[in-house]
Amino acid sequence: MANEDVIIKTIAGELNLAAQQVTATIALLDDGNTVPFIARYRKEVTGSLDETQVRAIESRLAYLRNLEARKATVLKSIAEQGKLTPELEAAIRAAMVLQEVEDLYLPYKPKRRTRATVARERGLEPLAELILAQEVTTGTLEEHAAPFLSDDVPTVEEAYAGARDIVAEVVAEDAAVRKMVRHETYQRALLVTTLADESADPRGVYRLYYDYREPLREVPPHRLLAINRGEREGVLRVRLESPVDDL
Repeated sequence: MANEDVIIKTIAGELNLAAQQVTATIALLDDGNTVPFIARYRKEVTGSLDETQVRAIESRLAYLRNLEARKATVLKSIAEQGKLTPELEAAIRAAMVLQEVEDLYLPYKPKRRTRATVARERGLEPLAELILAQEVTTGTLEEHAAPFLSDDVPTVEEAYAGARDIVAEVVAEDAAVRKMVRHETYQRALLVTTLADESADPRGVYRLYYDYREPLREVPPHRLLAINRGEREGVLRVRLESPVDDL
């Protein structure tokens, strides 16, 4: 019930509606009433909400309920691993978008064996932590790697290769890093399209996009839909040019 109260408060705030209007509309939706029916015949219950407003409530309700369900699943999974800290739990519960929950869960999500997994099994995690800490100012690379050499890791080069695999995985799974990269990519990347197969576009429907580029943040929804269709139909190749060197 507490989660449902939060959902109602969130929707009311986002749509600038009274909580009672949202509560009444949700009850009608949960009873199986359709959006057009509610908008036309239950105005006295909803406070005269129109179809657009009712549909907006329906959409956000579905998203937020799914978000809460996913949070519960993620929290349970991490808790069962014995890795749920109060800080992590608070961050997951506070997340308002599904992607943020998934980013927080990623380091704890069951995964296939990776090169980083193998490196950890070979005892190279402390070396990776040394690299991540960026605090060492004395000694040589060979001296720092020496304690980690073994039959499985016979050379310094292999020790650092394994440590780098661990570092790469740790950084890639860091929620703050992923959020920053996503933001910077959206703000600075270019959406680039080129011709893949002109014969697949005999009427030239996608001619505008045969050699096209535009800042990602400026691409309107209708243009993105057209580009997606062109890619699905095999007419266009689509890629992002992002500021990789600056990230």
